[in-house]
This record gives sequence, structure tokens and C-alpha cells, in this order.
Amino acid sequence: GGGGGGVKEERESEEQQESSPSNRLSNKRHRVDSDGEKSDGELVVDEDPLSPAESNHSSEKHSSCSSSKKERTTVGSPCSKKEKVHVSSTARSTSTPVASSNGTINSATSPSTALRPQFPIPPHVHPIAIRPPTCLSGPFPPPFIQTQFPGVDIPTLPFPPSTSKGILPSSITTAALSNGRPPLVPHFPGDIKPSSSAKPYSFRLGSDGQLQPVSIASDSTSLAGLPHNIRSRCTLLHNEVVCAVAINNHNKHVYTGGKGCVKVWDLMSQGSVIKTPLHTLECLGDSYIRSCKLLPDGRTLIVGGETNTLYMWNLVGGTPHIKAQLPSSATACYALAVSADGKACFSCCSDGSIALWDLNTQQLVRQLQGHTDGASCIDISSNTSTLWTGSLDKTVRCWDLREAKQVRQHDFNSQVFSLGYSPMEDWLAVGMESSNVEVLHVKGPEKYQLHLHESCVLSLKFSHTGKWFITTGKDNLINAWRTPYGASIFQVSESSSVLSCDLSIDNAYVVTGSGDKKATIYDVL
Repeated sequence: GGGGGGVKEERESEEQQESSPSNRLSNKRHRVDSDGEKSDGELVVDEDPLSPAESNHSSEKHSSCSSSKKERTTVGSPCSKKEKVHVSSTARSTSTPVASSNGTINSATSPSTALRPQFPIPPHVHPIAIRPPTCLSGPFPPPFIQTQFPGVDIPTLPFPPSTSKGILPSSITTAALSNGRPPLVPHFPGDIKPSSSAKPYSFRLGSDGQLQPVSIASDSTSLAGLPHNIRSRCTLLHNEVVCAVAINNHNKHVYTGGKGCVKVWDLMSQGSVIKTPLHTLECLGDSYIRSCKLLPDGRTLIVGGETNTLYMWNLVGGTPHIKAQLPSSATACYALAVSADGKACFSCCSDGSIALWDLNTQQLVRQLQGHTDGASCIDISSNTSTLWTGSLDKTVRCWDLREAKQVRQHDFNSQVFSLGYSPMEDWLAVGMESSNVEVLHVKGPEKYQLHLHESCVLSLKFSHTGKWFITTGKDNLINAWRTPYGASIFQVSESSSVLSCDLSIDNAYVVTGSGDKKATIYDVL
């Protein structure tokens, strides 16, 4: 498995708009072209321009994806200055998606033009629920940014050996996929079949190596244990972009991470808008929090973000307080995972390494090296034997924690922004910068590719039964999918990009954090 930056109010004059961090953020596409062109603290997200139809509804000017060179804005602290860098843009393919000869799904050839504008709206989704124009999103910091530290000389950490521009060769052997066992025979679940429709949103990698459209039966989402929809219960006014959220199932609290602090809220709050949190946990100064994770007993919260230090908060008693700080050599942490026994914590570092912390001794045990660009997302198996990590180097890697080594690798043609490992431990879902969601069988060749998002997939979370999962995106959408082939259970649109999400352990509540400085609590129906 798996954003932030300075956000200012809209200015009246053109001069103020030019200097505003929000103006520097909106309508630009950010990309790191190679390890050599980025600092260790830099982790960026691409900003997609509006389509011609959307542009007619927007008062803002958007840059074009079709140009060969364009401006790139460095996103950082509020005092960051606008920087122009020429970078090559990547045009999306309009061809039918295909798989490469080695069986890896080619995310770059997703049918963004041929298919996505003609998506059939699932019958259970009301047209008004489809997202508003991108211009309604308002200014927000992207989920992965380049951090500037004024006056601080940040040393450049060496990257592991890599091939061209840090992207590893796109080859996965059958033996690696199956751990030496014969590969599983691909098959369709009983309620799906190859589709004759020209407008599917789910594709399956066939035995011939091609992506085959999938027709989904009308009753495929009526299975016991699947939700019908979600209903907004209340809005939590965090007043900064909410880059991280977590639900404490023990004390029924919600934690929202933004600029410099985590705010604590009552999960059972009554009222449509909640303005005052129970507590405010100050810890990162002017830096954005990127992840917050609870230990299984709900008594400790670990917070990481755009600093080189993790913070452990003691939540027991009347007022939460910091009980430990975990310093790191990396300039930022973008995602966290905690072992099921609460003894270990894993942090995704901006230099691509994965740090393993012993929470009893509060010491760094080791660092897993392999990613050649910032590690963006992470998830761990329930028995703490297997770790999955995603990165801007366009790979997902599987680590055997008993031997502290990489045992598997999946290569993509798009940066990886989010991932989740099914509690049933048989499926891995991956959210891509390209807007695709990829679902892979972890012990065999079976793969699906889902196309209902229209922009970057910023967060992903499996239900605790593993039967379904949710994704959120820069397109303002929350999508719920049936595992594994992605039957659309529901789709909800918010007013801005949805940067983070979490599910309660009883699958009764969903919490999201968004770019319009709020979090939302939903009841699962």
C-alpha cells in the first residue's frame, strides 16, 4: 500500500494569485523524471488537465497534456518559490489495454480516451453522484510532494543500483510469481464471463496474455457481506488538507492528519458539521503529516510525515502525549504499517528504503533496500511474515520479513500511489497514478484491471473480511469494489480530491480525508 503542501485562501488580485501556493499547485502536472533530478524529500503526483468539456465549466486556465514541454512547479513549504523546469509529458494511449509478453499488465495503454469518456454508469449510481468538474476541487496539495527545508542542507542519500531512470526491467518470472510451485490455472468466478460489450470497466488478463473485457452479472454485488452504499453522517472541519486518517475501534475516535498536527474527533459525533476536535496533537511544526497508524490495542498512535522523525503518541489517560521519537536518515515518511502484535512498525521513506522499527526498544532494526525512488505505500500480512510496498519507481515489491529480503516484484508502467493486501491473503490491489486499479493474485497469474477512476488513485483500503475494498482519487470519487474482479458496489463523489481513507474493523464506518480541508464520516449501509 501507498499528500500535502501549502494551502492559501484565494487572492483578489492577479499579483497575489501568482504568489499564492494554491495557485502554484493547481493546474500543473508534477513528475520526477529520474533519481538524479530529485531530492530525497521529493515525492510528487501528476496533475491531470481538464478535458475540453470540463474546461468550459472552469474559470481557471489549465495546462495541456499534449505539449512536449511544460512548466513544473516545485511544491513545498509556503515560502517555496515557483520554479520552471522543462519535462517531457506522456500522452495517454487510446488503444485497448494489453499485457506485455511477460504477463505484466501494461497500465500505460489503458483506454483513457476510447473507453473512459463512454463509461456506462452502473445502474445503482445516480447520475448526480458522478463527480463534478475538476475545477470544483479547489486548491489542494498533491498527496506526494517535494519538501523544501529553508536553511537546511539535506545530504543526498545514495540510491540502490538501477537501470535507466530508476525503472527496473519489466520482467517477472513464473517461478517468482508462484514461489517455485506450478502456476495456478486462471479461471473466472462463477458470476462473471467474457464480455461482448465495447464499454466495460473491468478487464481480466487472459491465458493468451491479453486483457479481456469482463461482463459483470447484475446480482454480483448482492452477495452476503457486501455493503449496499455509504451515507454521510458528519463533516469534520480540520481546516487544513487532510492527508491521513485513522479510526480507533477501541475508543471510537477518529484521527485526521494535516499540516503540523493530528486532530482527534468522536467517531459517534452527532450533527452535520463538527468544528471542534477533542484534542489537537502538535508534532510536525509546519510540515504535513502523511500517515498515522494505531497499534492494535488502540493505546498508541504513530505519526509520520515530511520530517525525518516519527512520533509515538500515548493515547491513554485524559490528554494524549508524546512518549517517543524515532529519528531516521530519510527526509520524509510517506506511509506506515504496524505488525498485528504491535511490536514492529514499518515506514516508507522518501529515499526508497523501508525502515523497520522495534517499538519495544524504540530502535531502528534494519532498512530494506530495493526501491529506486520514493516508497509511497505499504501493507503487511496478518502473521507479519510478508510485507508489500509500492513506489514511484513503478514497482510493487514483496518482502519476506523472516529473512529480511525481497522475494517477489511486480512491474508496472505507472507510478504506484496506493495498495492493499487482502486479509484473506490471496489478492493484492494496487492504485496507480494512471487512474487504473490493478488486482493481482499473489500466488498465481490471475490479474484484473479496473477503470472507473478518472485520475490518480490516492488511497486504497480492504474491508476486514477481504470481500470488498474501497479506493479514493484525485477525481473526487470514492469507489467500492467486489474482490477480485471489481464489480462496482457503489460510487460516491465528494467536492474535492479524496486523499486518504480508513475503514472501521467492523466495516460499519468509512472515514475520508480531502483536499478541501475536511474529513467525512460515513455510515456503511
